[in-house]
Amino acid sequence: MTITRRTAATTLVALAALPLATRAQSRPDKKEAAPMYGLIGKMRAQPGQRDALIAILLEGTAAMPGCLSYGIAKDKLDGDALWITETWVDQDSHKASLSLPAVQAAIAKGRPLIAGFGERFETEPVGGHATMSKKSA
Repeated sequence: MTITRRTAATTLVALAALPLATRAQSRPDKKEAAPMYGLIGKMRAQPGQRDALIAILLEGTAAMPGCLSYGIAKDKLDGDALWITETWVDQDSHKASLSLPAVQAAIAKGRPLIAGFGERFETEPVGGHATMSKKSA
């Protein structure tokens, strides 16, 4: 099954609308639901390569099971920096995504364009909503 950005966004919106107690009850196979997992990180592209790096990241991350949201944003003050914001159903889904062939290919293809990394924050998302990009709306 392929998960599109639209499906991921719809799922995130639906989850956010449910009370936390209801979300925990919707997984009867586990005694307690694992919390959602989030990452926010800054990446620096090689000079002048930010748009090429963004294209690679978007291509290699289109279908990741358990990914509710994967957003890439250009840093407005640094022409070579970008921010990646991820929301996952749980931390195990994020870890599993790193072994997907498409993600491995994106990492290999994008590595030469990466100059380095900045801040990295792990979060526990509790709700919200997602919007669609102009391309996928």
